[in-house]
Amino acid sequence: MESKTLRLVLGDQLNTRHSWWKDDPTSFTVFMAESLSETGYVQHHIQKVVSFFLAMRHFAGWLEKKGIEVIYFKLDDKGNKHSFSENIRLLLKERYYKHWSYQLPDEYRLDQELKELAKELDLPCAVADTEHFLSEREDLTKHFKGKKTFVMESFYRMMRKKYGILMDGGEPIRGNWNFDKENRKSLPKDVKIPKPKIFSRKVQDIIDLLEKKDVKTMGRIDPDKFIWPVTRKESLEIDFFVDELLENFGRYQDAMQKDQWSLYHARLSFAMNCKILSPLEVIRKVEETWRSRNSVVPIATVEGFIRQILGWREYMRGVYWAKMPEYAKLNFFDHRQKLPSWFWTGDTKMMCLNQKINQSLDYAYAHHIQRLMVTGNFALLAGIDPDEVDAWYLGVYIDAIEWVEITNTRGMSQYADGGLVGTKPYVSSANYIDKMSDYCAGCHYDKKKKVGEKSCPFNSLYWDFYDRHSGKLEDNPRIGFAYPTLNRMKGEDRAAIIEQAGKYLDDLETL
Repeated sequence: MESKTLRLVLGDQLNTRHSWWKDDPTSFTVFMAESLSETGYVQHHIQKVVSFFLAMRHFAGWLEKKGIEVIYFKLDDKGNKHSFSENIRLLLKERYYKHWSYQLPDEYRLDQELKELAKELDLPCAVADTEHFLSEREDLTKHFKGKKTFVMESFYRMMRKKYGILMDGGEPIRGNWNFDKENRKSLPKDVKIPKPKIFSRKVQDIIDLLEKKDVKTMGRIDPDKFIWPVTRKESLEIDFFVDELLENFGRYQDAMQKDQWSLYHARLSFAMNCKILSPLEVIRKVEETWRSRNSVVPIATVEGFIRQILGWREYMRGVYWAKMPEYAKLNFFDHRQKLPSWFWTGDTKMMCLNQKINQSLDYAYAHHIQRLMVTGNFALLAGIDPDEVDAWYLGVYIDAIEWVEITNTRGMSQYADGGLVGTKPYVSSANYIDKMSDYCAGCHYDKKKKVGEKSCPFNSLYWDFYDRHSGKLEDNPRIGFAYPTLNRMKGEDRAAIIEQAGKYLDDLETL
């Protein structure tokens, strides 16, 4: 008979530096499981599922090397009930444990499931922090108490002060909190872009497992050359980022190019979101690099990178816990369109969307501007139902976990929260896409045309979006020139643009 503690570890809780692992390894057993409930709540990219399974298995192996007993259910294990609650009930029935414990889940649905299980079981349960994030779940709510909108900048400044990041005493280093305006350059033709750091392993066994269990996935995978880091040792290859990419990351972080899927981006979000890497260790590494090489690495680059983690990432998590579960139902514009089927194939004549969707299907990855100003931009202009957009983004990207995906997608990208996260809708015509990329060259559509044959859909949809939502947006001071320009248009010109947009909206599948 056993008298250990049963400790549940979820697939995004792979933190080797958690205080749990300092305890006597004979005093507890760790339980981990691959589950159909997790592979099936949305259709995931196959590389995402493979990454999680690989990372979990490597973590379980690390625990066992430390002398910790691990019960690990693979997807096809006969005893696997494919539910955390049912699996825990099974283990508690088969073995004797004096109590059980888990770390705070980062998804609302799992948080509720485990809370209910703890109430139902006649066994003491302890809940531990994941010891990963730099703020508590409730910190953002406390910071913005009494406010209708949550402006990220003030939260970010509070976090900078709390951790002393890029600070000179009580003031921001170089006198400014934010250098974002310096980080919006398009790529020059002669810029040198290093080849991305990738890994290679064979994963046919996991692909076969997913097929055996009839797991429906999207996207593509090379079974002989799986490229993503899934261990702590591999994820610590941040030196490649600071040595080869950091210098140019900031100024070109918004840029897009047809034949470049990674550019100067670190691609550390999967490792951080699974807690393989700590956000603070990444931030400290980048700050230390700047302090030793600030004649080469611009302050704007370092501040911009750190703001994405210390500011935006923590802020989005705070919004999630402040506003769920209601947040998942918000639809400010009452958009109801279905997502075109080519979002799962990339088969569209719009070059920008063709490029970015195919890149997402090939790599389970796109950087923030590709997500916001290409796929997200189109979805918002086309009036796609936020539920459809959420499901696609949550499934297609390797780093997508609901707490960070839904706030970025439904909030920042689709403005479905009515301005809680973003102060304005992030939409554009072809002009912005052409400025920041080479996508428009060779496109079936003409970036300069608003109406007529082969006119770029972004152009008419852009003005139609503002026209049909004028009642909700016209008084927004952040929108700028859009409504004055729209209202100065000749009546026949405006009508022609709206008519062109209507034709595209009626037949999204053929774009």
